[in-house]
Amino acid sequence: MTLRAPFPWYGGKSRAAPIIWERFGNVPNYVEPFAGSLAVLLMRPHEPKIETVNDLDAHLSNFWRSIQKDPEAVAATADWPVNEVDLHARHTRLVEQIPEARERMMTDPDWCDPERAGRWVWGLSQWIGGGWCAERTRVERKRPSMDIGRGAVAVDVVRKRPVSGGGRSVNARTVGRQLPRMGAAASGCLEMAGNNRTTAHRLIHLGNGGRGINKDLDATGHPHEVEGVGDIYDWFDALAARLRRVRVCCGDWKRVLGKSVMDFDGGRPCGILLDPPYGDDARQSDLYATDSMTVAGAVREWALEHGDNPNLRIALCGYEGEHEMPETWECVPWVARGGYSHGRNGNQYRERVWFSPHCLKATQLSLLGASR
Repeated sequence: MTLRAPFPWYGGKSRAAPIIWERFGNVPNYVEPFAGSLAVLLMRPHEPKIETVNDLDAHLSNFWRSIQKDPEAVAATADWPVNEVDLHARHTRLVEQIPEARERMMTDPDWCDPERAGRWVWGLSQWIGGGWCAERTRVERKRPSMDIGRGAVAVDVVRKRPVSGGGRSVNARTVGRQLPRMGAAASGCLEMAGNNRTTAHRLIHLGNGGRGINKDLDATGHPHEVEGVGDIYDWFDALAARLRRVRVCCGDWKRVLGKSVMDFDGGRPCGILLDPPYGDDARQSDLYATDSMTVAGAVREWALEHGDNPNLRIALCGYEGEHEMPETWECVPWVARGGYSHGRNGNQYRERVWFSPHCLKATQLSLLGASR
């Protein structure tokens, strides 16, 4: 089974993961302050050791904690047909729950809500564009991805014409399971909570079979088994096993970059993956529920301040020209998938990772061989 996040995520680093692990090596301590889809951690080629991840998005952090604690409950809630009314109802309720969820996630390292996590990943997997569960966003009306990978037809409500389909993420993998009880009330389903921004209709990429758990739905709109993955219950069980000992935090990125974390239990050297939201003007803003166009600069300054520490192996991600780093840092280009722009803006060719001076070099790797 290939371990990957069961939801689409802008800026995922799955294609850069082999490069990053070559430069980190089999570090005894690994820290990721911007967790996102955990693509790099899930593709680690070594036996897991001390690993700490963090994200400011309370619903995202709650999902990863819930997968650790009760993957069956998360899957049971996520196993729900694509439904526009339910989508809006759940979005409204989840947005209302953000303050409570953030407070609980930040103050109690063991708290999680698996049912809430299931609703979140189910919705994210069919939501069109950015803004899912974002406090800043009020959506007049959103359409889910209706394609089931079998010639289904979606309707462009702006142009009032059919378009070819292409489903997405969590609704992708269940056969013969009893459906869970619908937990969110349907009232207010067309008017989204929020206070200062309206998001217009946006079509998702319709040229493939879908993303995340809503990929490859069967004829009833339910997830079914996919070769090499199994249903979402198997998928979530595998993720739970991999994340069993990962410490999942929620809050500001600096909270996991103190000495107590980077040197936890004598874990030296420590590999640190810094993958903040891109600060480049070329990318779309408001892609994440907790987005920022300025945090990348602060992250770069932290990297420069700590780059000469021989106990740290730092990888800083960004676009070409986004970070001015010293010559002692190695800049490695890589090519990403097209993302939400479907490759039209060319940003996938601008991806770069800057490695600090104490990361492993190519000559060292050839000598270390299997001992990495």
